[in-house]
Amino acid sequence: TLCGGHISPILVEAAQRGIRVVDVRHEASAVFAADAYARMTGRPGVATVTAGPGVTNTVTAMKNAQMAQSPVILIGGATPTMLKNRGSLQDIDQQSVMASLVKWQKRATTLAQLDNAIEYGLEIATDGVPGPVFIEAPVDLLYPRHLVHQMYAEQAGLDKVKGPAGFALRTGLNLYLKRQESQPAWSPGQQARRLASRRPDKGMSKQIEDVARRLESARQPALIIGSQALAMYDPEQAAKLAKAVGELGIPTWTGGMARGLLGANHGLLFRHKRSAALKEADLVIVAGFPFDFRLNYGRGFHSEAAIISANLSKHDLYTNRRPTVAVQHHPGDFLQKLAGHTSATQLGGWVARLNEREAAREAEIAAMAEGDDPGVNPVGFFRELDATLDDDDILIVDGGDFAATAAYTLKPRKPLSWLDPGAYGTLGVGGGFALGAGTSGRSGQIWLIWGDGSSAYSLAEFDTFVRHGLAPIAIIGNDASWGQIAREQEGMLGDNIGTYLRETDYHTVAEGYGGVGIKVTETEQIPDALTKARKLAGKGQPVCINLILGESDFREGSISM
Repeated sequence: TLCGGHISPILVEAAQRGIRVVDVRHEASAVFAADAYARMTGRPGVATVTAGPGVTNTVTAMKNAQMAQSPVILIGGATPTMLKNRGSLQDIDQQSVMASLVKWQKRATTLAQLDNAIEYGLEIATDGVPGPVFIEAPVDLLYPRHLVHQMYAEQAGLDKVKGPAGFALRTGLNLYLKRQESQPAWSPGQQARRLASRRPDKGMSKQIEDVARRLESARQPALIIGSQALAMYDPEQAAKLAKAVGELGIPTWTGGMARGLLGANHGLLFRHKRSAALKEADLVIVAGFPFDFRLNYGRGFHSEAAIISANLSKHDLYTNRRPTVAVQHHPGDFLQKLAGHTSATQLGGWVARLNEREAAREAEIAAMAEGDDPGVNPVGFFRELDATLDDDDILIVDGGDFAATAAYTLKPRKPLSWLDPGAYGTLGVGGGFALGAGTSGRSGQIWLIWGDGSSAYSLAEFDTFVRHGLAPIAIIGNDASWGQIAREQEGMLGDNIGTYLRETDYHTVAEGYGGVGIKVTETEQIPDALTKARKLAGKGQPVCINLILGESDFREGSISM
C-alpha cells in the first residue's frame, strides 16, 4: 500500500487485526509487490491505494500483472457515494481506467457489497486464467458512521439548518448511512458466469493418451515451459512439477517464472540454441507459453513437427498458429499427468547434438567474459556472481541489456526463484518485486539485478526495505546509458539522442535512504564486494552495488519491437 485519506481505515484496521501493512514509496511498487507475492506463493496478492492519482499510478503495474496472468487484487479508494460526479477531491471514473486491465471489477456502494465483492474477486482472480481484479471502495464505506455523518453534514451545511427542515435532513442522512450498513449482499446474479473449475479437464484423458503415443514414437522431441505452468503453484507443487518433467525425459527450455524449475545443472535443461532445436524437433510440447514474439509467432517449428500446446487460455492456444493437439488445461498439471503415462526414449543422438551446441555456446560466452577493457565486463561479473549463489537464493531482474545478460548467464537453483516482468517488458518492477519476494515467507538471499535506467523507477524503495527490515542486494549495471536502445538506435539511425545518462552514484542514493552502498569499478573488486554485500545483508542491511560497466557487444542485435 501507499497511504491516503481515502483508505486510511483499511490500514488502521488491518494493523489492529494483526495483518502486516507494507507501505511503499510509489503505488506501482505496491502492485508489483502484490504481483511478486502471488507468483512466489500461489496465493493472490493484495494492494490498496488511494483514490484518483493513487489508482492511476498503478495502471502499468496492473497491465503487467494482466499480461503475466498474475492474481492481484487492487482495492482503490474512491470519493463518497453521495458526492460521486460532483467534483469532489480525486473523483474520476476509475472503472473506465481499469476496464481493459482486469478480469473483473466492482464499485461497491454498501458494506455488504464491498464484503461480497472482495470474496468474489478473490475467486475470480484465480479462476481459469489467473489475472488482476479491481474493487472500488468509496470512503464513506470505510470510516466510522459518526465521522461520515459529520463529514456529510459539514459538506451540506446541515448544522446550519434549524427546525423541522434540519431535523428531516439529518434523519434522511442517518437512514442513508444505515442503508449502507444493512442492505443485503450484492450477488453476481444470472448475468455473471458461474465460476468454472480452476483447471478445466474436458476431454483431458483422451488428449493425454494421444500425446503419449506421439511422444513414444518421437525421436527429436523438445519441451518449452513458460510461466503459466507454475500459475497458482506453491514451492511444494513446483517441486512435484520438476520431478514430473525429469520423468518425461524430454530436452527442456524454460522461460519466465519457469526458470529454475530444473535447478542449475539438470541433464535435460538447455539454455541456448532453442530456435535451432525447434527447427529440427519432430514433436514440441509448449506448456504455458503463447505463440508470441518469443516463439517467432509460431513460425519457428519444423514443418512436419507435431505441436502440442497446453494453456489455460483458449485465446493463447490458437493465436498465430493452430497446434496439432490443443490442451486447454493447467500446463503444469498436464505435464504431471503426462509423466504418469509415458516418457521419451531412444534420444541419445538428439541429446548429444543438443549438448554439443550448448557447450559451444557456453564456450563463446566464457570467451566474452574475458578482456582487459576499463570497467567491469557484465558477462564476467555474472559468471562470478553465479558461482557464489546458494540454493535458496532468489533472482529478480529489472532492465534491458544488463538484465537480459543476467538471463543468459545466471542459473537459478530452485523452482520459483526467478522473477522477471513477463511478456510486457516493463521497466520499474524491481523495488516492488523485491518487496513481494521479501514478504512471501521464502528464505534465501534476494538479488535484485537492475539496469541503471530501470533502477531509478524504484530506487526509493530502499527506504521501504530499511523501514520494514528487508535486506535485498541490489546490483546496478551502470553504463550511463539506456544501453539496449542506444546501441540499436545509433546503429540504425545514427544518433543516440535521449539514450545517454550520467554515471550516477546510485550507491550514494541508496545510502541516503538508509542502505549500504558499494562502488565497483574494476573486475578485481568483484569478489570482495559480493562477500561484503552478503555479510551486510545477513545482518539485515539492504545493499546497493553500483557496478561501473565497460563496453560490451554481448547482446548486439537483440532489440525486440
